[in-house]
Amino acid sequence: MNYNTNEQRRIASVWNFVTIIPKPLNLAQPSISSNLASSMSSPLRLLPFLLFFVLATLFGPSQADVGTAAHYSPPYLPTSCFGSDPSQFPSSNLFGSAGEGIWDNGAACGRQYLVRCISAAVPKTCIPGQTIQIKIVDRALSSKSRPSRNDATMVLSTTAFAAIANSSASFVNVEFQQV
Repeated sequence: MNYNTNEQRRIASVWNFVTIIPKPLNLAQPSISSNLASSMSSPLRLLPFLLFFVLATLFGPSQADVGTAAHYSPPYLPTSCFGSDPSQFPSSNLFGSAGEGIWDNGAACGRQYLVRCISAAVPKTCIPGQTIQIKIVDRALSSKSRPSRNDATMVLSTTAFAAIANSSASFVNVEFQQV
């Protein structure tokens, strides 16, 4: 189409623009009372959310890990963490060696853990309600004394193991948390 004047070109461009604009949307929102009425008509729709909230509150995320604990006997020196220094051991003799899962390339040395027995192969092996705090002083794979079971998460001194479980067991399942 040929336009002779600038005015005709302007009118034609405006007309072309207007013809491609979509029709206005109906932005009318349903009234609040109709939304309220529809949600009140089915209160069971909220039950799953309420149930989830209650369960999440009661059974929040745990901060502890689960693993296995074995035990080992003297001699305990030298250790991978502190060598032949006897002052590395707590006076309570509640200490242990780190298994590969928590060894962390030596960073586990000196860490403190709360440990409690949660189960064992033989019933009534765990001492109920007993939690101890241990200090990691060695690496289980390289300890001077061999553990009662290989591949344990941690290997406890005989004193530490006896504080949470019957010492006749070779290993127990434990819950542990770094302090």
